[in-house]
Amino acid sequence: MNYKQWIEESAPDLIESLRGCVQIRSVYEEDGSGFPFGRGVQDCLNYMLSLAAEMGFATYNLDNHLGWCEWGEGEEMVAVLGHLDVVPEGDGWQMPPYEGRVQDGKIYGRGTMDDKGPTVAALYALKALKESGAKPTKRIRLIFGLNEENGSADMKYYAQKGQQTPVFGFTPDGEYPVINGEKGLVNAAFRCRYAQPGDLVLTYIKGGTAHNIVPAEAIVWLQCPPKLAEQILQRPQTAEICRSRTATGIEIKALGKGAHGGTPQEGINAIGLLMQELQALPLAPELAAKVNFMAARIGTEYDGASLGIAQKDEISGPLTLNLGTVEGGENGFEVKVNYRYPVTKSFEDCGPALEQQFAEAGFEKTWFSHKKSLYLPPESELIQKLTRVYHECTGLEATPKAIGGGTYAKMMPNTVAFGPIFPGDEVREHKPDEFIEVTRLIENAKIIAAAMYELAK
Repeated sequence: MNYKQWIEESAPDLIESLRGCVQIRSVYEEDGSGFPFGRGVQDCLNYMLSLAAEMGFATYNLDNHLGWCEWGEGEEMVAVLGHLDVVPEGDGWQMPPYEGRVQDGKIYGRGTMDDKGPTVAALYALKALKESGAKPTKRIRLIFGLNEENGSADMKYYAQKGQQTPVFGFTPDGEYPVINGEKGLVNAAFRCRYAQPGDLVLTYIKGGTAHNIVPAEAIVWLQCPPKLAEQILQRPQTAEICRSRTATGIEIKALGKGAHGGTPQEGINAIGLLMQELQALPLAPELAAKVNFMAARIGTEYDGASLGIAQKDEISGPLTLNLGTVEGGENGFEVKVNYRYPVTKSFEDCGPALEQQFAEAGFEKTWFSHKKSLYLPPESELIQKLTRVYHECTGLEATPKAIGGGTYAKMMPNTVAFGPIFPGDEVREHKPDEFIEVTRLIENAKIIAAAMYELAK
């Protein structure tokens, strides 16, 4: 039996395995469980290791930071890196985010596309090669990552423990034909403090679910006298801003449109909308200064233009910036931003200028992570092998491309992103009602199997 036939015949099991994986809410949490990334993420790792063991693969758990299964012989190793952690579900879902519902030829749920679907497909691809009688000369290791969405501490741990690096590797967490460039990725949090003398007091503000998701909703509670509340209610109405009376004042809700933080132009930033609304209100001076900075220097922009850090190159396009979350209350608030600079640029071209402006506006940096840009020339051996696989499997043109998304490719030598999104398909990661088509899931499994064999033969 060839590997493609095995995958076709195993499609019902593949679907059910993915459904079981999606049903585990594997969002990073500091929950006191003792596990590095929380109980839910750990449960998902245990699920996948158990599934791999049932398929007859050797498995390994690296101190609950990540795990893998492996097949084949030889000293050299080829790696496929998937991740089981997911971003929070967020708002706006019409489908249950953790049911794995199959409807109209699609499997819905958080992680179906990013990255549980491709990771489960990769496990079935490995099993298909084993069942087909393939005899690779290198071992194939399928790594189950657990912290891709929150800094890749898992892959840093893998390196710190001196684990083997692959001669070739790919992560099915990007796009086809193959990703040979990834923008530099920076995440940062900034906190401000303020006093609020006067009649109008911000008591609560919250928006967004993660730094790398364009926030679809943001809300603020304002305490104020009835007369001032009535004046605020009389402001012109818009579809994006909803105002309502509360027992102590006003609630204002901003409604945007969610999107992946790497493609913020596809969304509308609700936090930016809320800051622009607050900018027009008679806030206390210290708070007003912070709000004015956020509204004027970022607002709903996604290119860093008003911060003076807009830049681009021909390979990967423009810098993108996402104001991902805000949370705070009467004494201060914290925001998290996510920005991605072009592959031919560096952090020094944008980071210091952004940080200086936040500092001058009275914000303190409380968290920071940075992954440098990645670029492999189209003529490199790994890119050539993967473009050939894609062309042979699909018959389509296979020109490498650069993306704004950040993947494990930055964390592992000799590795690039390969799939699972096909040219022309909607980018659904980090959005409500995330899904993968059953046909695309099966097609991915076949392409991943072909790529595994090509790199390991």
